Amino acid sequence: MKEELLLAAVNAKYIHSNPAVYSLRAYATEYSDRIGLAEYTINNRTEQILQDIYKRRPKVLCFSCYIWNVALVCRVAEEFHKLCPAVPIWVGGPEVSYESEAFLREHPFLTGIMLGEGERIFRDICRYYLGGIGSLGNIRGIALRSGEDGENIELHEPQETLNMDELPFYYEHMEDFCNRIVYYETSRGCPFRCSYCLSSVEKKLRFRSMELVRRELQFFLDHKVPQVKFVDRTFNCDRERAMEIWRYILEHDNGYTNFHFEVAADLMTEEEIELIAGMRPGLIQLEIGVQTTHPKTIEEIRRKMDLSGVKHAVSRIGKAGNIHQHLDLIAGLPYEDYRTFTQSFDEIYALHPQQLQLGFLKVLKGSYMYEQAAAYGLVYLSDPPYEVLKTKWLGYEDICKIKLAEEMLEVYYNSGQFPMSICLLERQYDSPYRMFEELGMFYEAGGYIDRNHSRNGRMEILLEFVERFFPSEAEVFRQAAVYDIYSRENAKSRPKWAADMAEWKALTRRYCTRGSLSHVERFEYRFYGDHTTVGEKCAPYYLQFHYDERDSRNHQALCTLLKTEE
Repeated sequence: MKEELLLAAVNAKYIHSNPAVYSLRAYATEYSDRIGLAEYTINNRTEQILQDIYKRRPKVLCFSCYIWNVALVCRVAEEFHKLCPAVPIWVGGPEVSYESEAFLREHPFLTGIMLGEGERIFRDICRYYLGGIGSLGNIRGIALRSGEDGENIELHEPQETLNMDELPFYYEHMEDFCNRIVYYETSRGCPFRCSYCLSSVEKKLRFRSMELVRRELQFFLDHKVPQVKFVDRTFNCDRERAMEIWRYILEHDNGYTNFHFEVAADLMTEEEIELIAGMRPGLIQLEIGVQTTHPKTIEEIRRKMDLSGVKHAVSRIGKAGNIHQHLDLIAGLPYEDYRTFTQSFDEIYALHPQQLQLGFLKVLKGSYMYEQAAAYGLVYLSDPPYEVLKTKWLGYEDICKIKLAEEMLEVYYNSGQFPMSICLLERQYDSPYRMFEELGMFYEAGGYIDRNHSRNGRMEILLEFVERFFPSEAEVFRQAAVYDIYSRENAKSRPKWAADMAEWKALTRRYCTRGSLSHVERFEYRFYGDHTTVGEKCAPYYLQFHYDERDSRNHQALCTLLKTEE
């Protein structure tokens, strides 16, 4: 294949793919055999990407730009322009679609920008460069450098939005996506107008026809794709449509594929909850953007949310025990100070989702939040990701403390590797937020921040924290630490705080007949049964961990109580 035009993407991680470049090439179908794709990650060095692109000898180079990659893209594009000044370089994507004139002036090595939805624009560009059809001056939806010296910037009128059924399905060759997340789009736009989100800019909500959706879902199921991540901004905004897709997935479940959806929990009805409660564990997972529980903040960010409905739905789904739930919070929103933010954190943490992601406000160009930055006293990073540093209500010192809590939340809660230890530690605090913040401050004081730690190393620091502040609880925490280690994996090296396994060697021989697929451990504190009795002192007993049977939500090994003569 002769790659006359190269579409380049720089992803955040190797497991990610960039649906934009695949969709652009598929839409320009008459030129697809002359369009090359190149995907890199932000971990690649500038020189690596530059060399690879140069060796491909493109006649036109196009980049897909987001907040996580735009700085690297611009470095590569600038160096490539030095080597091949005659090759036009185009960029597109949300990071460059707003304030495009200023962006072109700041980056004189760029030819132009594709603004907003790119498929039709890209096809017109291909027709010009590859087909010799038309002129750049007549292409709608672009910002173009013009004039003899390139100092003039032309902003062309926007393209009309596409009918979703016009978008081609670009996953025919699944070998291109081996070991990578598959992203799937059945709608564009969002019915909500949250002020921090670029999806609020597009007022029109469009859907792909169910006939196509069913056919494409079956394709994923037939090919046993590990995970399909829907990128629809609010998947269940149309209840009947959501139910139809969920029913199809349930009825055609292949026992393997997982589907990820971003939903508004307060829109979920009992019928929807009952339907997904009957699904195979691991069939679907839900991401729920709560962002805040502070009423004034919810109102100010233009978010329509029934908080009681969110709590009810998350709790009901959690009780079913088959759905991984991922909840989101944002620090730095208007009218939320340190006190009200910690209240938001504690309220949502109390729902005990499988993951609670604590993010920080990003002031995105083109969003209403960006327009109101001065009014809110938003001070944020000048370069991507434009993350908030302070607001009228939240000082930088507060942000620093929340950052510490966020890091501990990721390490000790979201990792799923320390469930019993964190369960016990929660009981020492009235506020879960304060627990994570104080643990973070302990890390900072001990010089543990910004260092690589093994899982056992993290556990040793946690035990050190307990011994320092809760010495009377040290022994139960040591046994909880043993539980956490072996509930996740059959550790090759025995933790130094664990008892000698020789004392129950006979039981191990008797029950662990499949070698490393199971493990027996003795405890003297209760780590099974009723959640309210966890950690109570009791007579010695034995648990067996089964590593070939795991909870689909958190990957914890199945744990059974051994009935022994003892």
